[in-house]
Amino acid sequence: MNEFAELSYALDTFYFLICGVLVMWMAAGFSMLEAGLVRSKNTAEILTKNIALFSIACTMYLLVGYYLMYSSAAGGFIPNLGFLIGAENSVDAVTAGGDDAPYYSMRSDFFFQVVFVATAMSIVSGAVAERMKLWAFLAFAVVMTAVIYPVSGYWTWGGGWISAIGFSDYAGSGIVHMAGAAAALAGVLVLGPRKGKYGKDGSIRAIPGANLPLATLGTFILWMGWFGFNGGSELKMSDVGSANAVAQVMVNTNAAAAGGVIAALILAKLWFRKADLTMALNGGLAGLVAITAGPSAPSAFAAMLIGIVGGLLVVASIVMLDKLKLDDPVGAISVHGVVGIWGCLAVPLTNADATFGAQIIGMAGIFAWVFTASLIVWLILKAVMGVRVTEEEEYEGVDIAECGMEAYPEFSASSK
Repeated sequence: MNEFAELSYALDTFYFLICGVLVMWMAAGFSMLEAGLVRSKNTAEILTKNIALFSIACTMYLLVGYYLMYSSAAGGFIPNLGFLIGAENSVDAVTAGGDDAPYYSMRSDFFFQVVFVATAMSIVSGAVAERMKLWAFLAFAVVMTAVIYPVSGYWTWGGGWISAIGFSDYAGSGIVHMAGAAAALAGVLVLGPRKGKYGKDGSIRAIPGANLPLATLGTFILWMGWFGFNGGSELKMSDVGSANAVAQVMVNTNAAAAGGVIAALILAKLWFRKADLTMALNGGLAGLVAITAGPSAPSAFAAMLIGIVGGLLVVASIVMLDKLKLDDPVGAISVHGVVGIWGCLAVPLTNADATFGAQIIGMAGIFAWVFTASLIVWLILKAVMGVRVTEEEEYEGVDIAECGMEAYPEFSASSK
């Protein structure tokens, strides 16, 4: 029995770590997606944001965030303040048996959770691209990953009040994706749109991305990483039930993404009379976000339908936000926010243990906290250091203004 417990512990820990690596790889996906959807003059800066925010998220969640999220009383509202991860599980605790026996390493849990925090922060970077000061963004990343996300994370996955009312979010449609979108929305409202995006007559001007092959690669990387995002959220696979659940989650994740691509592509063709690649890419991501809240319960066909609705919603949302003059260069608020809401609402359709009431209250609590706290931080940063580059710097590109280099220098005019 003891040997079996140790073997299961080792297997589940290894599985958890590998899934964490897949989710970490999503940082590359976000980087490539955003680098492809911004103009070439802003590429180096958006890449700098992505590697810096990942590093900040890992550091702040280690120092403060993980303890806030997972070391507080069940059903509570205000988390305990503490630091670092805590003691690792002992051999005796693992082999003792019973429901309370740990079945994976504390360090593997931290590693899996920390890459989720970085994912939430990555959502913000694309929405505020091409006009935000780099260091203002990084200052926000410190607060977001140390405090804002961990507090709502405690309320939900950490066993706080939202968890106590029965809110169900398997892998984070609301907890990760909608939260990231709420922070992004607050930033976009404070920042304002890019110069030239909206005409005085109310017209909407498309600002094409510089590298659609790169954006497509980023989408496929995110699609791949999502198998770790959702699959790892089963938390174990060392028994038949868990292994079957992991397989179902991965099949459903893939089916929803495929459904989202097809739906967005068809709607774009009907609406815009063209097969819009960017809408197809966002449709795939929307399908992934939509299924994330409940990938274990539906059949593969139902998961595909959930993804299809997500793909339709994201196209409509991107158009709607443009009409509202909310400038989001990569469609992050639509993909992760609007579709994140749909993902949470879809859970009771296939999971009898979930209720629409709990889902709505839980989402409202997450959104209200993250949006309000983020708005306050953005406004403080605006007053203290400014959040937007000058009009001249925006025109020339933030690569030179913020990083002193260009991602594609061979396209620049050089003096003779």
